[in-house]
Amino acid sequence: EVQLVESGGGLVQAGGSLRLSCAASGFTFDDYAIGWFRQAPGKEREAVSCISNKDGKTNYTDSVKGRFTISSDNAKSTVYLQMNNLKPEDTAVYYCAADRFGVAALCGYYGMDYWGKGTLVTVSS
Repeated sequence: EVQLVESGGGLVQAGGSLRLSCAASGFTFDDYAIGWFRQAPGKEREAVSCISNKDGKTNYTDSVKGRFTISSDNAKSTVYLQMNNLKPEDTAVYYCAADRFGVAALCGYYGMDYWGKGTLVTVSS
């Protein structure tokens, strides 16, 4: 059974930090790209960051560049999203998802294959 389980969300003040984790199982982790997406209330889901477990390449949406860092521990089949200098506009449910195409720059282009259930991040001003 494929599972992606997010954790690490919570309430934090603006300027603070959180680290999200995405624990994966049930598929060949090393062959996939793993992406973080978020959906704020009343808004469409957006891609935040992605990492290829094949070559370690990463990409980020412009609004989080320099503040968020994605990393992967292939031995633990876990992807992390370190979020620093959080802003109220980062408030959203954060989801991780797996892309069998495995290329960070094209993360989600052909659709993500598996999704987690999400973790809520709330940033207070």
